[in-house]
Formats: sequence, structure tokens, C-alpha cells
Amino acid sequence: MDSSSSAETDRASAAQGLRFAFGTLTVLPVGVERWDRPAARVGMVCAPAVGLVVGLVAAAVGAVLLVCGASALLAAVAAVAVPAVLTRGLHLDGLADVADGLGSGKPAEEALRVMKQSDIGPFGVITLVFVLLGQVAALAALYGQGWAIGTAGAVASAVAARGALTLASREGVPAARPDGLGAAVAGTVPRGAALGVAGLCVALAVGLGAACPGPMGRIAGFAVATVLGLGAAEALLRRCTARFGGVTGDVFGAVAEAAGCCTLVVAAVL
Repeated sequence: MDSSSSAETDRASAAQGLRFAFGTLTVLPVGVERWDRPAARVGMVCAPAVGLVVGLVAAAVGAVLLVCGASALLAAVAAVAVPAVLTRGLHLDGLADVADGLGSGKPAEEALRVMKQSDIGPFGVITLVFVLLGQVAALAALYGQGWAIGTAGAVASAVAARGALTLASREGVPAARPDGLGAAVAGTVPRGAALGVAGLCVALAVGLGAACPGPMGRIAGFAVATVLGLGAAEALLRRCTARFGGVTGDVFGAVAEAAGCCTLVVAAVL
């Protein structure tokens, strides 16, 4: 067996996978020990755990501001800003790049070149503006019902966003390029594991809804919001793989933002 085959079959520990997940998806100085596909497999399965931590930090900031007398809108702005800071803005950058690539109307190779450029085009700017406005407006509506509801929304959104990354890393989803983050994680997660993680994201949403004061309908509301958020991410993923021939790091960022935004909006509406 050659070295590449050995590396592919070598197992990574849960600790190594968590380090890969937090080191890749956040600015937290965790010290990534391994950067290979076995570590990526475990890391992407653990991606929702990253979302849980990011969501709790964001929710805590918003809740503290709310308790201190800040408006629901200000609390929502702060809570939306926290994930952007903790992720270096990479997901938002990926969303903008994908919007430019899809909006360019060019063949796959040229669209991928558009996405690699450092500047942001009009499609990217417009998409970022509306997605961020949607997140802030939805979270402000949730915080307007109390800090507990806003906290549940922020956490459910962050977990759904990272659950979408797990689904996007499942077997059968190809990489659009031979290098980069997309190539490192594409197709690493078994389908069964990806579906199991999605189920856990929904289960967590149910728990968050149950923990909120008020009518029991909140349980179904947060669960439906998470399901639709993951569904929106899946729809975008399929569009990108058909358009670009596979996934890239930018596509991963875009599906995460799509899942998170949709989850918040649906939760606010329901």
C-alpha cells in the first residue's frame, strides 16, 4: 500500500477532528495537528459543534446587551457581527464570491476565476447587503420577544449553518478544483453520517424551542426553521455543483450563510 492510500485509510481521533474543525472554521488558536482527509472527515462531522460554540458566544453578547437596556435591534446587530469576527468573515466572503460567480453567466472555468478574484462585484455586494439585513431583522424580531428567544434563534442558526457544511462534505459531492479547502474536505463524510448530523441539528432546535418560554409551538417553529435552512443550503449546493462542477471553499461559505439566514428568517416568521 502506498503512502497516499495509507493516509486516506488512517483514522483521525476526535480531538484531531475537533482541532481541524475549529482551526479551519474559526479564528480560535486551537493548533491544527493534521491537515489531511481523515482529519477533515472527522472535522466536518464535528462542524455543528463549532456552530454551537459560535452561536452561544453570539447569543451571549446579544443577551447581555438586551439585559443592559439596549434595543433588540442593537442586540441583533452585535449577535450577527460576532460570527463574522470569529470566522474571519470567510463565510460572508464565500457568499459574495459565489454570488458573483453565479451572476456572471460565464462558463464554469471563467466563473471560478471570477470567484478567485480579490474584489467583490455588484452581485456579491447586493447579496451580502440583503443577507445581513435579513439576519439582523430576523434576530431583532426574535430578541424583541425576549432574550431567551433571541438566544435560541442565534444558536439554532449557527448550528444549522455548520450542519450545512457537513452535508456539503458528504460522499458524492465533488470538488470543483484540485486544491484549496473544497478539495480537502469534499466527499469526506459518509452519507449516513451526514444525515445523522442533520438530524442532530434538528433535534437541538427542538430542544432550544422547548427551553423557550411561551407556547409549545416554538418547538415546531425552530425545528421547521432548521429543516428549511438546511434545505435552502442543499438547494444552493446543488446549483453550485451543477454550475461549477463541484464545490470550493467559497461554496462552503455560501451554503453556511444560506442555511443560517434562512433558519433565522423562518424562525422569526413562525
